[in-house]
Amino acid sequence: MRHSTSGVFTLLGLVPALLLGCSGEGAPGPTAASPTFHRDVEPLLQKHCMSCHSPGNIAPFSLTTYDAARSVANLVARSARERTMPPWGALETDECEPPHGWKDDLRLTEAEIATLEAWAAAGSLEGDLADAPAPFVPEAGGLAGVEREVAPASPFVASGDADQFRCFVMDPGLSETRYLNGVHVLPGNSKVVHHALVFLDKEGASVGLADEQGGYDCFGGPGFSGELVAAWAPGAVPLEFEPNIGAEIPVGSRLVMQVHYHPAGTTADPDTTRVQMRFTQGVPEYFMGVALIGNFESPMDGGGGLLPGPNDTDGVEFLIPAGVGDHVETMQFRMPASLSESEVYLYGAGTHMHYVGKDMKVTLAPEAPAAGEPAEQCLVQTPRWDFSWQRGFRYDAPLADLPRLRGGDLLTMRCTYDNTMGNPFLAKALKDQKIPAPVDVHLGESTLDEMCIAALIYVTKNQ
Repeated sequence: MRHSTSGVFTLLGLVPALLLGCSGEGAPGPTAASPTFHRDVEPLLQKHCMSCHSPGNIAPFSLTTYDAARSVANLVARSARERTMPPWGALETDECEPPHGWKDDLRLTEAEIATLEAWAAAGSLEGDLADAPAPFVPEAGGLAGVEREVAPASPFVASGDADQFRCFVMDPGLSETRYLNGVHVLPGNSKVVHHALVFLDKEGASVGLADEQGGYDCFGGPGFSGELVAAWAPGAVPLEFEPNIGAEIPVGSRLVMQVHYHPAGTTADPDTTRVQMRFTQGVPEYFMGVALIGNFESPMDGGGGLLPGPNDTDGVEFLIPAGVGDHVETMQFRMPASLSESEVYLYGAGTHMHYVGKDMKVTLAPEAPAAGEPAEQCLVQTPRWDFSWQRGFRYDAPLADLPRLRGGDLLTMRCTYDNTMGNPFLAKALKDQKIPAPVDVHLGESTLDEMCIAALIYVTKNQ
């Protein structure tokens, strides 16, 4: 099936596998000023790493003790310098400077990276236990003021070598339309729950997709056109909005939770991941939503849609030939004129591709730029795309300072793909499918199909 150009899709995530490092010969020895674990490093690991790298969580090793951290000190420093840890997809590049910084930005500062490097280079000193911060205690993770909690009808047992994507249909049981102001996903088995997305199904389309246990397999998306209302990955905090912002949840709606499981060759303990919700008091001043735009199979009448690509063979087509790296597909969408009738602000943005994806950039060109407004601005770029660690990104700015969305504005999605065995994510996917070499790739929902989708998180003034 194909996604429509409305709806929602944002994903998130943390912690891919790391490459082992080793100390270089001739590294400087410790001095009185050398960083120590308890005084300098342990606080950084608590802040940035231990939510995943702790016993019982999804990371492959723990960093909660000195001995554990010392054994991978060079690995930690190297991963921090290469900025593969903590994972964060939205980056500033030579061609993309987003309009604002990001809320809940996970990235280490340059000074923090330098501290980790200096600690590893000087021999990974433990230091004085009296300098240690309070012991790390994983946050219980809960939504403040939670009013309702929903969960799948039956637990799910993940197993096998391949990752699994499972959708669960849940009835929030509302007796009247409510407006979601805060939401949080609580994993039941954090050892195998990689990330989770919660979609709103206003029409009940998901009910017919579910089996007798209330769930169904769903790799690329939920299988219907629905709005994303929540996303979770290890270390994620509750998604909360200002008190005057809410997302409409009509009576009779279903919530569909897509969970990405990573069993890693095991048969896991049963998982019942659940969703917490908080609502506005009455009808809010602003409505929040997410629009999923892209996956165009052909040009659109009047312009836009899928643009001509470098490897088209039969007219304008979405085709990523086998063995081709740095293949680019570009799509455009003209914002509907009706947007100009409302006060619409861009609250955040995200990108979505599959395993062949390499880099995605989303830009917006106003049809009639206001005074001081650029002719084009980059909304988000994920230049080191990794399907396993997707998330949405929200701008860290007051509502009045956010970019405006108006009718006629031109949205451009540029998706770059690597359909070669040099793409490690594709190589693994091919191995899982028992396919010896890359194949031509088209749009679709399957593992070896592709997508090119921009997710715009927006806020609309209630008039």
